[in-house]
Amino acid sequence: MIAYLIASILIASAAFLVRRERQLFLTGVLFYAVQAAFACVILFGGLYGQESTAWFRFDAPGTLFYVLLCVVSAFAYFHSEAYLRDNDLQQTRAYSGLVMLLTTAIAGSYFAANLAVTWIFLEATTLCSAGIIYHRRTAQTLEAAWKYVFVCSTGIAMAYLGILLLAAATDCESLDYLAVAEAAPRGNALYLKIAFLLILCGYSCKVELFPLHTVGIDANFAAPSPASALISTGLVNAGFLAIFRVYRMLAPTEIFAWVRSVLLIVGVLSLVIGALFLRRTNNYKRFLSYSTVENMGIAAIGLGVGGIGAWAAVFHVVCHTFIKSSLFLQMAVVRQVYNGYRINRIGDYIHINRVGAVGLLAGMVVLVAFPPSPLFLSELMILRETIAGGRWWLVAGMLLLLCIVIYSFCSRMIRLCYQPNQDELHPSKVDRALSWSALSLLVVAMVLGLWQPELLRELIDQIALS
Repeated sequence: MIAYLIASILIASAAFLVRRERQLFLTGVLFYAVQAAFACVILFGGLYGQESTAWFRFDAPGTLFYVLLCVVSAFAYFHSEAYLRDNDLQQTRAYSGLVMLLTTAIAGSYFAANLAVTWIFLEATTLCSAGIIYHRRTAQTLEAAWKYVFVCSTGIAMAYLGILLLAAATDCESLDYLAVAEAAPRGNALYLKIAFLLILCGYSCKVELFPLHTVGIDANFAAPSPASALISTGLVNAGFLAIFRVYRMLAPTEIFAWVRSVLLIVGVLSLVIGALFLRRTNNYKRFLSYSTVENMGIAAIGLGVGGIGAWAAVFHVVCHTFIKSSLFLQMAVVRQVYNGYRINRIGDYIHINRVGAVGLLAGMVVLVAFPPSPLFLSELMILRETIAGGRWWLVAGMLLLLCIVIYSFCSRMIRLCYQPNQDELHPSKVDRALSWSALSLLVVAMVLGLWQPELLRELIDQIALS
């Protein structure tokens, strides 16, 4: 793991220094070759299930989400080449280097075997993301970057207090996840509850859950669309995994029922916010960001109901990674055509870029959980577990909110594809190869809705049921 971090950081640093675009492209190829090689070594080279120093562990959660990260980050990076074509070399170098560093920091948080190490890498993602958000060097992006730094730093500080309180509650000298999990059943119940609340609220700025969800929405709005694909999936998954590890640590304790109730409340509030603001926003990037809040709320509800709901929550997050990254990459092509994301001003996309429009319409169908969407399976399992628990109020509320989501998504995507365009807008030429590329991620998600590979099922079983 140390060798991986050193190699990735050195290559990312080299991206800041290259003098030609060709050299920058080769640097990106080298970086993602290292990522792919590292993933293969973990899966097939005997590292899976092993520890690397006292701070990292190649377990099932880290391995699964790292493979997803490699795929999404590579797509985001190489789609950025077309998105940033009009930028000067200095801006492109900074952006490329920061995307590589962000990918490395996210990977470090995935494999962290220690609460403090997870915290350090998530704080590193804040700095990398802020640089990406400020890429366009405008007053609006500067405001968004500083807001992101301030709110995320506040959240990370809250999580740090939670980690300290968790260590004090368990009287554990080590912050290793396994050591804390072993000591947690003997911990003070009140301290454990406060620690979980602080960690959940603190990391909500990364996982885009209530209450600090707004900072992620602003970040996705200000960042380039390919980078938003990485932030809304890879970074959100890092926050989800950080909370999920604490959730699993507290499973043997007396407060676990209370933890699940808190996650239910947070999940429902996130679902309410996502569903209602999908109707209010007038920007397609914000629209997709509120969809992330809604989907993470569903995942939190899955953890809250427990049982098969926990398995469904992990599966939901995995499939959301492919779907949301595909849609954000399609939105990058939309900006290439219209030079904007205003919902009430752009349309007739089906006649300008048929492949991209099909990708958006298919993404709409998959994201609102119509078969063969994998989200249909995960949401059905969560609803089944909720019904089994007798929570009919929750079932009714979820179905009502999901109907609002379906209406909002369908009306907005159909408007983009079929509504007549504004007279003053003059669409530009489009690179359809980018639309085909983004569509391939959506195809993977649809395949998972019909068939789940044995390796994927085994990994999720180990994550959710162990």
